[in-house]
Amino acid sequence: MTGELPGLATEAERAHALHEAVHGLREHDPMASASVAFLPWQRNTALAMVATAVMCAVFFPLQTLIVAVAVCTLGYSAVLVDRVMIFARGMSRDAILTVDDDTARAVPDSDLPPYTILVPAYGEPEVVGDLITALNGLDYPRAKMQALLLLEEDDAPTIEAARAAGIGSDGSEHITIVLVPAADPRTKPKACNYGLHAATGDIVTIYDAEDIPDPLQLRRVVAAFRTLPRSVVCIQAKLSFHNARQNLLTAWFTMDYGLWFSFLLPGLMRSSAPIPLGGTSNHFRRNVLVAIGAWDPYNVTEDADLGVRIAARGYSTAVIDSVTLEEANPDPINWIRQRSRWYKGYLQSWLVHVRRPVELWRKIGPVSFLRFTLILAGTPIIACLNLAFWFITMAWVFGQPRVIEDMFPAAVYFPALIALVLGNAATVYMNLVACRENGRPDLLVACLVSPMYWLLMAIAATKGCWQLLRNPSYWEKTFHGLGTSTEAAE
Repeated sequence: MTGELPGLATEAERAHALHEAVHGLREHDPMASASVAFLPWQRNTALAMVATAVMCAVFFPLQTLIVAVAVCTLGYSAVLVDRVMIFARGMSRDAILTVDDDTARAVPDSDLPPYTILVPAYGEPEVVGDLITALNGLDYPRAKMQALLLLEEDDAPTIEAARAAGIGSDGSEHITIVLVPAADPRTKPKACNYGLHAATGDIVTIYDAEDIPDPLQLRRVVAAFRTLPRSVVCIQAKLSFHNARQNLLTAWFTMDYGLWFSFLLPGLMRSSAPIPLGGTSNHFRRNVLVAIGAWDPYNVTEDADLGVRIAARGYSTAVIDSVTLEEANPDPINWIRQRSRWYKGYLQSWLVHVRRPVELWRKIGPVSFLRFTLILAGTPIIACLNLAFWFITMAWVFGQPRVIEDMFPAAVYFPALIALVLGNAATVYMNLVACRENGRPDLLVACLVSPMYWLLMAIAATKGCWQLLRNPSYWEKTFHGLGTSTEAAE
């Protein structure tokens, strides 16, 4: 560790911080921890449903297939209608917070609260130099800004790169290296929990090591918090990519984020539904973050889980129009590794929060409960089902087996056809609108050929679902430093 930090100055304090980072949430609220993927009643219910489906398929094969297709069609339709409703709400001008430059700079330095930036990194020596540039570019008083670079103590290459870059020396005294003891689970949320024990800021945010945040982002958040009710405890900034033009995959990824952060998250904010946070650029009131248990080290989308926990505790999240640039994955294999972890984590978070379904229903309300289910469970499950339905479609086109025709009686066929045509058209249309409103005409071709992107999503979702059964808390590393271009995201 570089220097001594409050809360981590002695071996005893570091041991306590590590224990809390790994076991804190699990000990204080076991039902909120993903350390156990399935409770016995969840596992037994799932097994009973599978056994029932198999028995029905054995004795009533055609009827079982028809019911399965009907249920899937209903699920598709529900997700589609809900997504369009969220998108429509997100198009409102007041759906997203806007703090202009003058307002952000108007808060006197003496009135700015102390701010802590957590930067977890693992196996990323190539981006340390860019990290220092990005943090030094933030317009915030250095005396009130604490940046903690959280590195695993056995990650020698990144530690050496950080020290070689001068972290902790003159010019970067506000950036401190915190060595996180090597212990399972080896996850980003565990590192953030450990770093939180060294945090001194009233507001805490997370940046990934490759992030390039808006220089005024911290000031904008402070100005926004001053005008928002105390019930708003988290402000999520928008994320975009600096290498959108590198290849078709990065264009798709940028298109995807443009829709999510510019319309869907703001739409969720206006609907008072739980907001699945992004993994970076979310800004928290530290006292509330600590009170609700901080991050779950066993959850591989700790951000989405935390967003639901915030809502379940009666708090809310806002989305601010301030952009943090990241590196879009240009490599399909690397992209699938990352997206499969996200899908697995969505299901993980849903399984955790439906352990007490009646209690959650009462806390967030029936509409928000349904929306939370459609987003966290529906998104990966629908992506998996796409593979099955595409296979059925291809089998019909090339062979026209009678069994497929029998699977789609009129009462199922026409709703399924409507879901197919309108669902695909609506998704492409929403992406086109998002790209237009975000000033990204260069993504037009990516929008029009986005069905190919859905194939990658389906593969990632299937991989994530399988991994949820085999290795639920495994954090599959995403490699950074593969980007080859930079550009403005405006």
